[in-house]
Amino acid sequence: MNKIISKFLQIGIPLGFGIFLIWFTYNKFTPEQFVELKAYFSNANYGIVVLSVLLSVLSHFLRAYRWNFMLQPLGYKPKLANNFMAISIAYLMNIFIPKSGEVSRGLIMDKYEKIPFEKGFGSIISERIVDLIFLMIFTFTALFLKFDVLYEYIASSIPKKLMYAAGIGFIVFSIALIFLLKFKTFTIPAKIKNFIDGLKDGVLSIVKMKKKKAFILHSLFIWGLYVASFYTATHALIETSSIPLSTIIIAFVVGSFTFAFTNSGFGTYPAAIAGILVLFAVPFTVGTAFGWIVWISNITSIVVIGVISLITLPLYNKNKLA
Repeated sequence: MNKIISKFLQIGIPLGFGIFLIWFTYNKFTPEQFVELKAYFSNANYGIVVLSVLLSVLSHFLRAYRWNFMLQPLGYKPKLANNFMAISIAYLMNIFIPKSGEVSRGLIMDKYEKIPFEKGFGSIISERIVDLIFLMIFTFTALFLKFDVLYEYIASSIPKKLMYAAGIGFIVFSIALIFLLKFKTFTIPAKIKNFIDGLKDGVLSIVKMKKKKAFILHSLFIWGLYVASFYTATHALIETSSIPLSTIIIAFVVGSFTFAFTNSGFGTYPAAIAGILVLFAVPFTVGTAFGWIVWISNITSIVVIGVISLITLPLYNKNKLA
């Protein structure tokens, strides 16, 4: 019963927050604004939107390829197709159950590539740390470009108590992880010890890998494609096609953080994009339409590719399971 309640809260709270935010935002719209919003959707250049999505999908391929740089020091070289399908399914899972994608990704590679879950999951944690570093780089870049505007927006959008709690939580988690990986002076059951050892191997795979330069280069390409995808999407609407690069970077950063609050940014992403763009003289209805176009197009591609991967994965690996 406790597990059911916990799972319900894990899914229901972010989803409920997203629904509330949608209601709260659009409840203030006038009939004229709804007409404007509909017009922006109708007049959008969806060829540009498709190109934007393709750039995003290409980043997923590069992520799948980059993963092998981390797995090779552990003695594994899985097929690129399995990497890509595992990542695609992980993105799909995160839409419905936040943070479940990383676990499912590790389980898939355990089943189809015989990579022990703890090692595969450890490499995923290490990968996420790298992604966090790149996100922080973009965040500091955005702060450097428009510190006053961005700080005012964040301060008015996120309660200070929540920011403090998140910071303390991250510090506690980091200290606990370091303690588990480095100072194992206490007696623990063999199974747990083996799991921690495997997790440690996975996390440290980034240190042991031989192709560090190639890994960094692919990471740059991946994040470059994220920004390029977002930049391309701005040309889907005439009203957003002339947004300066500095504003694009700021909007990209703000949008990226929304994925931590609800199911893959449901409700929060369009609201955040509209909220930040309005500070740069982009009408709220334009920003709202743009935010939804970017979010819906990317989520649609994740669902389609994720479902195809779910169907294809066992067929592609049927000889391994025979």
